[in-house]
Parts: sequence; structure tokens; C-alpha cells
Amino acid sequence: MPVLAAASVSGGLAFLSHFLCTDNASQNVLVSNTPIPLNFHFSLSQSCSTRRPAFLSAPRVSVSSGSSTSTDDGVDQSFFSDEVRQARRSADWRAARAYHEKGLIYEGRIEGYNGGGLLIKFYSLLGFLPFPQLSPSHSCKEPHKTIQDIARTLVGSTISMKVIQADEENRKLIFSEKEAIWLKYSPQLSVGKIFEARVGSVEDYGAFVHLRFPDGLYHLTGLVHVSEVSWDLVQDVRDILVEGDEVKVKIVSIDREKSRITLSIKQLEEDPLLETLDKVIPQEMPLDSDALNASDHFDIEPLPGLDTIVEELLKEDGIDNVKISRQGFEKRVVSQDLQLWLSNAPPTGDQYTLLARAGRQVQEIQLTTSLDQEGIKRALQRVLE
Repeated sequence: MPVLAAASVSGGLAFLSHFLCTDNASQNVLVSNTPIPLNFHFSLSQSCSTRRPAFLSAPRVSVSSGSSTSTDDGVDQSFFSDEVRQARRSADWRAARAYHEKGLIYEGRIEGYNGGGLLIKFYSLLGFLPFPQLSPSHSCKEPHKTIQDIARTLVGSTISMKVIQADEENRKLIFSEKEAIWLKYSPQLSVGKIFEARVGSVEDYGAFVHLRFPDGLYHLTGLVHVSEVSWDLVQDVRDILVEGDEVKVKIVSIDREKSRITLSIKQLEEDPLLETLDKVIPQEMPLDSDALNASDHFDIEPLPGLDTIVEELLKEDGIDNVKISRQGFEKRVVSQDLQLWLSNAPPTGDQYTLLARAGRQVQEIQLTTSLDQEGIKRALQRVLE
């Protein structure tokens, strides 16, 4: 019997080289997991094909039971010599490195879990899939369950994953379901595309949001940076977004090499300032040339602090006149502090438009100057400092 075992392992090692030259058609497919008796005779005359060698196709984990040790195929490993067992493990580590280097998808069985992740069978080896490397579809499907409860329901099932670390020396075999899912669903992404999404974790710098795909599941996760959450001044992302919130997001950028998606919520809303005050001027006030001239006949009380800024601007070289032309009120409070903006509206001759706002009140300021936009920005920066 030991002789047959040694011969079988030798056949497995021979077929490892057969596996390593598998063509592209077979890279993302694993075939039969049916256990093969140890005395099965392999044909060494076959050329490279799309079928994995049966000897390596049945993942096994050694389980100690009394004085003997057996694998999941029921073979008593006490008949194996240490050399045979080591040869088998070395062959499986080589296969793991091949999966890692070629980026192949592995259909792995979940054997169990611990406090940090799932235990995955890979032939005679036992690998690890950390909880953060799980697809968000599991937690979004059952949002009220803890990650431990979700892990318990996954035991015994098979999921798609990629090998992201295969370190034989340190005995580290790490898997990621997220990386496998990225390969499948990222081709459906494009900049500017809008998704229904669900908020996951919320951090100081932004929120991680799970994208819902046409099948109704949340497969990929992107980041909404704090600057892309709202047009309002955001002091704390948690004041606006809470885990579990349903939102709409727009894809801003995609880094396919690093599997990263940058998202925006505010770009699906209009900038409350836009380029002029046309959308916040009271409806009863006509928006024509007479309206602008009418502002000469009444005084607009400057926003608190604005009169000082106007005085300082008039001291800047190249600025000839600064005048509040009209005012309006926004639907929401953007900030209680005074904010000053240079409008994107094109200048009329040597006249540029500034926008000042505090609370709901917005005032439009006409700046007569010989400076260009960059010169105005530098002048504003000096004054505001």
C-alpha cells in the first residue's frame, strides 16, 4: 500500500506541471471534485487540456482523529510516509502560487470560521478569508445579522474567490471574495454612471457605499469622500449619512488596477449657488436689466463682516470698485459663517461677480477690476487671510 501511495503522489506532482500550463480557457474554471482512489493510474501521455488533473481537483483538509489521520476523501493518511505528505503539501503550495500569479478564480468550500474570518479548504491546505474580504452582498442581504451569524450560515457552502497571498514559508494562504467579484462586475462600471446604493461604514474622511446591481444584490463598494457628500458645509459625515441609508451615487473615477471606485452624492444635486443668484432671487422680482438698475434705489445691508472685506478689497491694486448688486435667500442653511466665492459666470467687460452667503442669505457682488480670474483669487486670498 505505501508503494501505491507514493506512486499516486508522483502522478499528482507530474500533473501539477500539467496544470501550470493550462490554457486561458480553463483559467477561471475548476472541474470535478470527485475523490479518486489512490491507486488510480494517470496517463502521462496527455497534452495540456482544459481539464484539471483529478488528483489535484479534490480539496482536502487533514483532520486528526485518535491515532490516525484521514482526509476528506476518507483515505487514512497514516499509510503515508512523511516524505509523501510533504510532497503533497509542496505540490498544493505550488498550485496556490499559480492561482495567485495567474489571478485565477478558485471555487472554495468554507470549512468553518473564527473571530476574524472564514476557513477555506485548498486541497490538503487550510486557507483563510478575512471578513473584510467578503463581498458586501452577504451583509446587505441580511443587514440585521452579525458577521459571526453570517459566517455560520456560510459554512459548508462554496464561493468564488482569489488567492491574494500564498506564502509557504510562513504558512499564510489568504483568499479574497471581493477580488473575485471585482473581476465579474467591474466591467459594468463607467464614469458618470448612477447607482442605487446602501451606506456601509462611515469614517471621518467619508463613507463606504455598496453599489446595487441589476440582480438586486450589492456586489461592489466605493468611497464617497467627505467633500462629495453634500454642497452644505459638512463638519461630520455622520451628521448626514448613517450605516444602512439608501442613497443614489454617481461614479466619479475608477482605478481598475487598485480595484477602487470614487463616488459622489452631491453631484446628483444642483450647486445651490450655481453661477449667479437667478435661482434664489424672489420670484416676484423680475430678472431683467431693470431689476439690476432697481438695486441702485435701495440699500442692501451687507452680511456681517462683508463690509470689512469690501474695504480691504478696495485697497488691492487693480480693483476699482466693489458693490453689492442684489440678494436672495436659499431654501436651506448652508453655513452660519460668512463665505465668499468667485462666480464662474463669464465677466462683462472688466466686471466680475462674487457671491457671499451666510445662513440662508446670499448676496451678489459686482467687482470692477483690471485683474484676471487668477489675480482676483489671489487678492481674495490675501484679504480673507
